[in-house]
Amino acid sequence: MLRWLIILGVVLALIGLLWPWISKLGFGKLPGDIAFERDGTRFYFPITTSIIISIVISIVLWLFRK
Repeated sequence: MLRWLIILGVVLALIGLLWPWISKLGFGKLPGDIAFERDGTRFYFPITTSIIISIVISIVLWLFRK
């Protein structure tokens, strides 16, 4: 369990570091992502991006299990 948490932390850190390049691919601005900006406050909830990432991770984990 501890090893998986460390791996998850490293993966999340890598995604955070690579986000400027990943966002140029269109992730984060897909239809279905919610973004509000008002009075200098910005709220962003990437629903569609989260679903796509979840599906990709599920497929990769499924392939590794086989």
